[in-house]
Amino acid sequence: MVLGDAKYVAVTTFRKTGVAVSTPTWIVPLDGGRVGFNTSSASGKYKRLRNSPRIVLQPSDARGRVRADSSPVEGTAELATSGDGFDEVQRKVRAKYGVMVSVSRLFNTLSRLGRTKLPYGDIAVIITPAAPS
Repeated sequence: MVLGDAKYVAVTTFRKTGVAVSTPTWIVPLDGGRVGFNTSSASGKYKRLRNSPRIVLQPSDARGRVRADSSPVEGTAELATSGDGFDEVQRKVRAKYGVMVSVSRLFNTLSRLGRTKLPYGDIAVIITPAAPS
């Protein structure tokens, strides 16, 4: 399976201490063999990627349980808040996941009622997979 074709991937990012943290997310294929997803600038994923661009991806289910028939893919993440890369990720996420994007945004809004509003999908994460060794 091509990584960008998976519906979900377990995204592993790393704390400053080196401890790995995995979370499931949507994923889209990008030009040049790269893949991407969007996240919030208030998320732990974003904060960890700001400190270290090291990332490991593996196809998973919606709960982050990795597929037994898959292998982890290491890569380097680039964070974008605007520009061509940001636009490409946003466009491809909407095209691949359709109404699920709107539903997810609605749940995010409802979960924050009466509290500070958090940004939704304001960061595009663009991953360049490491060359196989």
